[in-house]
Amino acid sequence: MNAVLRKMIPYEKRQALVGYLFLLPWLVGLCAFVLYPLGYSFFMSFHKVRITSDGLGMKPVGWDNYKYAFLQDNQFVLMFAAVLKETLMYIPIITVFALFVAVLLNFRFPGRMLFRAVFFLPVIFATGQVLTEIFNQGAGGLDILVKYDVASFIQYNLPKFWAEPLLNVLRAFVLILWYSGVQIIIFIAGLQTIGRTVYEAATIDGASPWETFWKITLPAISPFIVLNMLYTIVDLFTFPFNPIVSWISWNMTNSGTGYGYASALGWIYFTAVFLLILVVLGVTKKFVFTRER
Repeated sequence: MNAVLRKMIPYEKRQALVGYLFLLPWLVGLCAFVLYPLGYSFFMSFHKVRITSDGLGMKPVGWDNYKYAFLQDNQFVLMFAAVLKETLMYIPIITVFALFVAVLLNFRFPGRMLFRAVFFLPVIFATGQVLTEIFNQGAGGLDILVKYDVASFIQYNLPKFWAEPLLNVLRAFVLILWYSGVQIIIFIAGLQTIGRTVYEAATIDGASPWETFWKITLPAISPFIVLNMLYTIVDLFTFPFNPIVSWISWNMTNSGTGYGYASALGWIYFTAVFLLILVVLGVTKKFVFTRER
């Protein structure tokens, strides 16, 4: 029987079948716990959902939930604008900081592995509850804001549209840097793909460390920069202090809106994040140097 099957099914297809069998548990979990809930939430976003004694009562309302989010729910629009502005500020800060630390940790010095572990520890311990408690104790901001009254200087010299998100970034600056652990590891992995012989050849040619960074290091790790930017976007949009996530959760239990409206907010939020990712991919594809160039 096995010999007949081997003749009927080519070797490549048998190998592919084995691979799919190993993926089967993951595919079942993906369909049951990811795709089905996503599809059902999209279905609920077009309904008025109420909890009754018989279960969930749904009344079709078309696009009313989406219209309500933009035309009547002023808090959601303001929250979304604030989160978007803060995210645009967080992305370069986290990316540059992670790159700077990764370059330092890529050098050979005693205790290098210890310092790598120290920078990655917040990723393990920094749960939402831990971050909330640290922030409530006032340990998430910079002391320089109070010592030199930087907040008043920013509010006086910048328009309110940009002053408020900038102050929010500075007040949570330490916590934001805590979210750089994964990006640092990714950058270190990218730096280690560059052969040491390349740097040796550049040194022989008389290139300075500054020139080797701009001419060799930065172009070589540009794909990792894009990857870290995308990871940072997703990470920040699920940040524990993100007001939109809290607003969606609050609307789920609100009798006036319910699961239908909360689902619509979630899909609007998801679409906005997805579009931002596409924009970043489009911009970086055009302007960021890649290895092929």
